[in-house]
Amino acid sequence: MELNKEVMQAVESLDYRVTVGDVATKAGLNVEVAQQGLLALASETQGHMQVSESGEIAYEFPRNFRGVLRNKYWQLRAQETLSKVWGALFYVIRISFGIMLMVSIALISIAIIVLVIAASSQGGDNNRDDRRGGGFIFFPTNFFYLFDFNYGRGRRRYPSRGVNRYGGGYSGSGARSSRSGEKLPFLEAIFSFLFGDGDPNENLEERRWQAIGSVIANNGGAIAAEQVTPYLDNLDEGSDQEYEDYMLPVLTRFNGQPEVSPTGEMVYYFPELQVSAMQRGKAAVSAYLKELKHKFTSATSDQVMISIGLGALNLVGALVLWNLLQTSTVDIEFIAFIQSIYWLLAGYGIAFLGIPLIRYYWMLGQNAKIEKRNEERALRASVLNRLGPAFQQKLAFAHQFAAQKVLNESDVVYSTETDLAEQGGDPDEADFLRRLNEI
Repeated sequence: MELNKEVMQAVESLDYRVTVGDVATKAGLNVEVAQQGLLALASETQGHMQVSESGEIAYEFPRNFRGVLRNKYWQLRAQETLSKVWGALFYVIRISFGIMLMVSIALISIAIIVLVIAASSQGGDNNRDDRRGGGFIFFPTNFFYLFDFNYGRGRRRYPSRGVNRYGGGYSGSGARSSRSGEKLPFLEAIFSFLFGDGDPNENLEERRWQAIGSVIANNGGAIAAEQVTPYLDNLDEGSDQEYEDYMLPVLTRFNGQPEVSPTGEMVYYFPELQVSAMQRGKAAVSAYLKELKHKFTSATSDQVMISIGLGALNLVGALVLWNLLQTSTVDIEFIAFIQSIYWLLAGYGIAFLGIPLIRYYWMLGQNAKIEKRNEERALRASVLNRLGPAFQQKLAFAHQFAAQKVLNESDVVYSTETDLAEQGGDPDEADFLRRLNEI
């Protein structure tokens, strides 16, 4: 059984009655993929095909088709359980980095205290007096609030691309970002400070094809090539632009066909996207595909400063501990243990400050590239609005192929929900279709 979660999400959002074109447009899927996905879903959930007199097909699904699937297949129930387990496990992973930092600072601090006390004891009363007026180990005033998992929590939100609506696994990095004004718990803020909040453009290709599909559908299934350029990348000057080679992936994905005007201009129409299961109106679509810039962290500024301070404290403490270990003759099992893991403690402190620093400069480079691509797409959208009479003639020719066919319930002459003979059809044809359904 091959069920496409994007097809299922599209079916739900389109009110459970769809055509192949509806799903391809909504999800930005290849037409063949959408068709195969609908057929697989219909066969597994007792969905029905409805055929109009002109041969168009609509698919109707029960509103509880997910429940049908869960009851039918133990694998789907297992996926949902595993997704919940993974959500809890990933939460533990996120907070573990903060816990490790606290443990590292605590071990270093305790080791320094033990070494200082031991050295002072060996030095006699004078050193004991000096110790009273000497150095100290710093702990944040509110040190223990760092372990309060509910501090600043508010409402928790897990990544939108993480656990899919069908109960599948995580996709992408699974990192969590906070809503505007929502403060992350401190231990999760440390993870965000270290590794960020995932790729904001993880679903860029999905958004790209959804936008292109919407543009085509909004124009009656017939467009000029210039209308999709604000959603594409890498449009080099020269032959690719002149011969509109960049339209080939669009034609392949949505099963389009080119037509040549009397003046030699090409337009493109997409028959499958011209048929809809119901009147839906024009979809809102942005003027161009806009990539989102990487955000360094969702932690607040005070959480970032505390994180940096704790990382620096860990690193400075490691340096102090190293100096004490070089001159210490203390034979204590705890100190021997600290010596054995010293480079792990020191390395964690270096990595804790080094990883965000490296990531920050990498983010600047990535955001510069994103901004350049956004500017190129925005420029194409601006140029599109300023094209002259020649382009308007091209659009007029494309509009000759534009159409919108709505497959209403009244247009249906055959449905797999009932026998064709009961619908007044030919008995031989009914027998043929019955056998086809059984296959």
